[in-house]
Amino acid sequence: METDKRQFKKRFPHLAQEMEEGESKVSMTSIRSDTETGEKAVSKKFEGYNPDVIDFLRKCDNEEQAEEVIKFLLKKKEISRDYASRLRGQLREKGLRSFGSKKEGDYYVRQAGL
Repeated sequence: METDKRQFKKRFPHLAQEMEEGESKVSMTSIRSDTETGEKAVSKKFEGYNPDVIDFLRKCDNEEQAEEVIKFLLKKKEISRDYASRLRGQLREKGLRSFGSKKEGDYYVRQAGL
């Protein structure tokens, strides 16, 4: 399907302008025709990453959920009693968001650029 310049400019004004000016606003570092390979390459940002207690606390909606996370990790011996006590103190004195902004459900997907 052939398109003349006028139609192309009408349909894609910004792209036509970039092409005429020779200005590229989006750089491409690679092209992959295989989706699976591309997904694996992009998602390596968190490869081997293990979320810690702070990551879990940042996913909580309220202090009750945060307390449950602390209890659970203490029970599983993933945090010490001393650390649990310090986390509870911070939670009580400074609030849930003192651990950082809320990590929404798709946080890691967005950070990995997927």
